[in-house]
Amino acid sequence: MLEFSDGPTKLYCKVYFAEQFDALRQQSYYEPQFVQSLCRCIKWEASGGKSGSQFLKSRDERLLIKQLSKPEMDSLLQFAPHYFDYMAKVFFHKLPSVLAKMLGFYKIGFKNPITGKSVKLDLIVMENLFFNRKISRIFDLKGSMRNRHIQSTGKQNEVLLDENLVEFIYDSPLFIREHAKRVLQASVWNDTLFLSRHDIMDYSLVVGIDEEHRELVIGIVDFIRTFSWDKKLESWVKETGFLGGGGREPTIVSPKQYKMRFREAMDKYFLMVPSKFHNIAYNVEPPISV
Repeated sequence: MLEFSDGPTKLYCKVYFAEQFDALRQQSYYEPQFVQSLCRCIKWEASGGKSGSQFLKSRDERLLIKQLSKPEMDSLLQFAPHYFDYMAKVFFHKLPSVLAKMLGFYKIGFKNPITGKSVKLDLIVMENLFFNRKISRIFDLKGSMRNRHIQSTGKQNEVLLDENLVEFIYDSPLFIREHAKRVLQASVWNDTLFLSRHDIMDYSLVVGIDEEHRELVIGIVDFIRTFSWDKKLESWVKETGFLGGGGREPTIVSPKQYKMRFREAMDKYFLMVPSKFHNIAYNVEPPISV
C-alpha cells in the first residue's frame, strides 16, 4: 500500500499481485513504458458495453483502464492466480491464445478529513488491442443473436455486434488463410476451455478490421464475470421447466453452454480459403505486443 499526502488530503494506492503483473508485463514488452503511459490518461467513452463502468485511456493509446464493480473485483481476486498460471503456459509453452492481456490491478482513493470528501476506485489496466492501428470497423462478438444488433451510425470507433457482423459478411465475407484459421480455432478452444473451467462467461471476441494491412486484429475481452448463484438458478428453472419455466432457452446460459455456443459461432464467422487465394484473405493478428 502506497500512501502520501497533499495538504490535508490523504491519498493511497494499493497494488494487487504486483510481482505477477510485473512479470507478465516484462514478457509482453510493456516495460518500461507502462508507468509512463499511466501518468497521462484521459476519460474515454467506450461504446458497446452495458456495465456503466468508467473507462480511461492513456494519452499514448497503449493502455485502457476500467473501473471495476464490487462483484467484478471479488471475481478478479479469485480468478487472478489461475490467470497467471494460464498466461505462463501461453508465454513459456507457446500455447495459442487470444486473451487480451490484463496488465495491472489497483485500488486507489483519497480522503479529505476537513471537507469529508472521499473516493475509492478499483481499477484494472488492460492492453489496447488497436494501438497503432487504423481500424475501419470494430465488432464485439458473443456468438448469440439475442439483442445483438445496433443501428449503425457510421461514427468512428463505433462498436457493432453479432447481427451486424452477419449482415456485413453477407456482402463482404471475412476470408482468412488456412494457417490463420487453425491458429484462431486453437486459441478460441484453449481460452474458452480455461474460462469455462473457472465459471467465467459473458466474454466477447473483439475484432478490428485493419484495411491498410489487410489484417483482423482480435482478442477475447471482458473475461472476469463469473456464473453466480442467481444466474445458475435462472438457467436451471428455464431448462427444467420448474415453476413454469417451460424448458425455454434461458436468457443466461451456463459457462459450458456459453463456451460451446461461442466456439461454434466464431468458427462460422470467419471463412477459410486455400493459401493460393492469399491476395483476398486477411491475416489474423492476436492481441499485439508493443
